[in-house]
Amino acid sequence: MFLVIFILLIGLIIYMVKEAFANRVIYKEITFSDFPETFGEVKLFFISDIHKRVISDQIIQEVQHSKADIVIIGGDLAEKGVSFERIKENLLKLKTLGDVLFVWGNNDYELDYRYLDALLLDCGVKILDNTAAFFESAEGERLIFMGIDDISLKRDRFDLALADAGTDEGFRILVSHNPQVVSRIKSEHQIRLVLSGHTHGGQIHIFGYSPYEKGKLKKMKQTTLLISNGYGTTALPLRLGAKAETHLITLKRG
Repeated sequence: MFLVIFILLIGLIIYMVKEAFANRVIYKEITFSDFPETFGEVKLFFISDIHKRVISDQIIQEVQHSKADIVIIGGDLAEKGVSFERIKENLLKLKTLGDVLFVWGNNDYELDYRYLDALLLDCGVKILDNTAAFFESAEGERLIFMGIDDISLKRDRFDLALADAGTDEGFRILVSHNPQVVSRIKSEHQIRLVLSGHTHGGQIHIFGYSPYEKGKLKKMKQTTLLISNGYGTTALPLRLGAKAETHLITLKRG
């Protein structure tokens, strides 16, 4: 009996490690009636909570084949103990896919965050720290990417990001490591999509239960929210019921 239990336990651990180191790209097409028609469709590669992982070449090749337009890092690019060489390796891989935007996560501040800030800039990554970035079509229509600093460390200034986005018309996307930001969003902010991670989808679900729900796309009254399970893990490199994931999101009018 003990041997059977031991074999089952080993099998479960192997399965959980496999779930933690999965290389998945989740494809999602999201349509909006007010998406700027002159952009046609825009493909966003969203990756959050990388932590200690090295981004797989398999992921990079798959996204290259799908031709992403913009790459978004949703925070927790790294954590304490991760070398800057590994971080740079991951950034350079992501840079091969397109323009890269980044928001800070709580674990990013466990490192020398001033050095990390310099590394991001040196690699040509646009940091959205309570600011906004703009992409404009030839006809003058705009995509506005807003990003806030980490909420749990109280470094977020949603008001500054809104101010930086301005009052001009444009399709607004907010990137926040922590999905709690949705409680602050009002319909008049005109934020059509929120991209977030942080929760790891619960990471480990015991009998289907975890403090956090699995990553998902939610259509809410004031916005649409994507919460990712994330690519890496914290503490033990194990997952159960919340497999590692990245996302290729196609935005279009519809």
